[in-house]
Amino acid sequence: MKLFFKLIKKPFFGKFMVKWKNPMTEKDKIDWTELSFQSNSGALLKGLYASSRCSKAKATIVLGHPMGKEAKGFYLKNGYTDILRNNGYNVLIFDINGFGESEVGNFLYHKDIIAAGKVAEDIFPEVPLGYLGISLGGQWATIAFAEDHNYEFAIVESAANTLEEFWIKFPMANIVLKVMGFLNPRLKKKICMIDRIKDAHSLKEVLFIYLDNDELIKDNAGTLFSKAIPIPSEVHVISNTKHAQIPKSSSRDQYFNTIISFFDAQIKTQNQ
Repeated sequence: MKLFFKLIKKPFFGKFMVKWKNPMTEKDKIDWTELSFQSNSGALLKGLYASSRCSKAKATIVLGHPMGKEAKGFYLKNGYTDILRNNGYNVLIFDINGFGESEVGNFLYHKDIIAAGKVAEDIFPEVPLGYLGISLGGQWATIAFAEDHNYEFAIVESAANTLEEFWIKFPMANIVLKVMGFLNPRLKKKICMIDRIKDAHSLKEVLFIYLDNDELIKDNAGTLFSKAIPIPSEVHVISNTKHAQIPKSSSRDQYFNTIISFFDAQIKTQNQ
């Protein structure tokens, strides 16, 4: 079955399903602990976790990566983990099934996000649990939030409202997606993000971060998610950068300040 899923995923993720390279130095690795955990997507997932660099952790943040060869390494290379840990947050990064070091599973990637949350809570049981997902990691989180998840607050960045909207610019993948939807309309309905987010629950607040001119995501995707989700939410728009590339832009400082401010506000609210 894993071979079947690997073959059918080729048009979508083939060039990204490669051997993972750890971007950390040997010195950096000392802070991190490797972990493996099972997902209901049918895959054994691989991840890393590290504690806050402050004397007392505020919360734990699970990070769901965008599509790419870097997989969980995206957050290491672009400074997310350092900034979160320096500001009092434990972090857990993981490879979504088929990416990085994780096994190939089915297309229910939201199951991976749910599994990562359960594991993070087991590792750091005494603090609140939040989530940050970008593109792939954000899009599938919108479905995870409608199922048996344990996240208390979240940031979703640059996520398309539907798979069709994202893959329409990739001809081969778009054809395969249409065929899959025709053959399995029940699954197509089950993984329609803009519909499933209407059943999101248990989150206190969600922040949607979007770009004002994203080459892959329509301009009003964040607004549509914010209107559909039955949970307090807001949309923050950033200019002059590309999809999943904000840390490399002139908006880097503003972006990370927004992320930390949002997470800090959630912790402050819980402590009142």
